[in-house]
Amino acid sequence: MEQGYEETVLQLTSLITAYPPPFIYIHDPATPHLVAPALCTAFDQLRDSSEVILRYAAVDAVACFNTRLFYDTVLNSLAEWSPEWEQGCSNWGGPSSSQGQRYNESIDGCVHGIRAIQASLRSSSPHLYGKGKANGDAMADDNTRLVIFVERAERLKETMPDILVPLARLRELSRTEITVILLSDVSWEQSKPSLGAAPDPYFVDVCPLSKQATLRRLASLFPASSEADGSIGTYDPALRPFYMHFLATLYSVCSVFTTDPSELAYIAAAQWPGFVQPILDDHRSRDDSGNDLEFQPPIEDVRIRLTRLFTPSFTSALETLFPRLSFANAWAQANVPPPNLLSIPPKQLTSIPVHKPEDQDSYRVLKSLPRMAKFILVASFLASNNPAKTDMRMFGRGPDERKKRRKGGSPRKISSKNAAVKIPQRLLGPIAFPLDRMIAILGVLLEENDVDVRPPAPEFSIPGEYTEMETTRVAVFAQVMELAASHLLYLTSPHDRLEMSSTFKCGIGYDAVLGLARDIGVPIYDILWDPV
Repeated sequence: MEQGYEETVLQLTSLITAYPPPFIYIHDPATPHLVAPALCTAFDQLRDSSEVILRYAAVDAVACFNTRLFYDTVLNSLAEWSPEWEQGCSNWGGPSSSQGQRYNESIDGCVHGIRAIQASLRSSSPHLYGKGKANGDAMADDNTRLVIFVERAERLKETMPDILVPLARLRELSRTEITVILLSDVSWEQSKPSLGAAPDPYFVDVCPLSKQATLRRLASLFPASSEADGSIGTYDPALRPFYMHFLATLYSVCSVFTTDPSELAYIAAAQWPGFVQPILDDHRSRDDSGNDLEFQPPIEDVRIRLTRLFTPSFTSALETLFPRLSFANAWAQANVPPPNLLSIPPKQLTSIPVHKPEDQDSYRVLKSLPRMAKFILVASFLASNNPAKTDMRMFGRGPDERKKRRKGGSPRKISSKNAAVKIPQRLLGPIAFPLDRMIAILGVLLEENDVDVRPPAPEFSIPGEYTEMETTRVAVFAQVMELAASHLLYLTSPHDRLEMSSTFKCGIGYDAVLGLARDIGVPIYDILWDPV
């Protein structure tokens, strides 16, 4: 049984074995991805027991994004049918008496399929039913249980809203002992159908994991593998007590921001190799000196010193790894502690220096982009951070006039003491801009900063003619869509709205834009409305 969810699992298994309600809604706003495997494990154990005859279907509402996939997944699981390549990967087609009937075309077909599965279970186990109960009375009291378990159920309202009401009333429609369980991180009030069409479910609220349960789950992930040559490795079993101390320190730092065991385990995998490296270096140095000593766990003074040295790096690792700005392996390689750390006097080293991984430096990734792509990203950043009404003032003049305008004038004065302070747009986040506006800014940037590196084109004699030709090429629009596919630009307008110009948002930060502008020679400070 999954650690930390014993109460929820016991409550559901008791309901299913005794008097299962027709509709159950499980709300877990914190860790629904951990509750789902715990329930599936409990269903497997209940299916193997002799208490009831259980058939259950576990459905992911993200994977089953249309009704046919949903119905096929449910019926295949309830019938214990596995599509095989040799048989053409065909889905369950019903009993032999009803071959050729399609059960995945509508909710009515799915209901008939559920009835057929219930009838086959009754006919295969007649000793479980009393006299007259196997004659087709589907609502007779028996030990057969059918369960449909749907995780990420909040997606049903977006992809298949018409299926919510039939699922809530599936026992009433099918006249079978079937239970529908929905698991979601969204409350029922936000995902239920309108007009009260669905009955209220049996609510189950999952309590957040306690600190002790979270630490037990994290400790259970310790591999405890010894090295082949007998040496002490990073995950040696002798280091388990020290690992528990490390987890307690990590939890105390990161629990303010997240208590998800999966996220904490990811951060622990990045920090543990560096945290334990001084202990391993000290043990190897003693072995090299000729003293073949047995490995001893670190004493309390060493634990306190390592905790004091590495605690600031826990916060930096959380800020980098929690939003996945880098990977755990890259973080561990970039933040290797100094060799023989314990031999350094404490006054000379008060904390471990934190280094940014190379893959987190977005400028290193963007440096390999084509020159036109760099211009597009700089133009997109300007369109996302400059107000649209300032385009004429910023780009309507030449570069010399812009510099003169910025040098002259007096500083702005605040008229009132209680006047609201305007926050720069760079701190508020990017705003959406139409594609036409970005193309216009791109034309200005190319005309002012790309003339010297262009190939000679004597056929274009009018100023700006070559730039206009470049900005209307198909390659420019293809480059925009490629940047959007790489999530360097974000498409904010609907894909099916062809009557309006597409709108985008810039997906790179200020530091990355400074590096790109430096590469292509664009004076970003002169054309940014709120420079730093």
